[in-house]
Amino acid sequence: MFGRGKSRPRPWPVVLRDGDLTVRPIAFGDQEQWTALRAASAEWLRPWEATVPPGAHDAPASFRELVQRLHRGARLGTTLPFVLEAEGRFAGQVTVSNVVRGSAQFGSVGYWVGHEFAGRGFAPRAVALVMDHCFMTVGLHRLEVCVRPENTNSLRVVEKLDLHEVGYAPGYLHIDGDWRDHRVYAATREHFPEGVLAHLKTHLSRE
Repeated sequence: MFGRGKSRPRPWPVVLRDGDLTVRPIAFGDQEQWTALRAASAEWLRPWEATVPPGAHDAPASFRELVQRLHRGARLGTTLPFVLEAEGRFAGQVTVSNVVRGSAQFGSVGYWVGHEFAGRGFAPRAVALVMDHCFMTVGLHRLEVCVRPENTNSLRVVEKLDLHEVGYAPGYLHIDGDWRDHRVYAATREHFPEGVLAHLKTHLSRE
């Protein structure tokens, strides 16, 4: 229950913070930094980036169209599109997509960071912040992360988060020009009674 004069935390838009890391909604004004980071990290990202299969015609034609689509999904409650800023600099994205309500209360989490920010702990912290928001404020019960078996950096993220591997999805997503298999990781709110970020920090302190 919330006392008089106090409002419920809102699921969107929202800004999440942990020290030198900020997770906030993607904005039209991010275009220059987004474009520059992706250009600088093109070879780093290419093997893991979703691509549009031949014959499909629904890919956004511009950054502005991409943001419009993401904002539309946020208004509908099917998407939560975030960017992350590390040490005050644009560092990547975390997006919760395919949000399903009703009896499922489910969402799928995807993320990327620029090459210069990889391996510094920003990705797992950002994902943990978003997962906590989804569990505690948005009201989702289960979150899923799908990772290519060859993507050792992303696999390290889910390992640090202590997510459970629950399956294998052949031909799950079109990436780098072909349909790629993915390992499937998931967690429910019950897995992290103290919160995902708190669990992550405890895990890291023991390494």
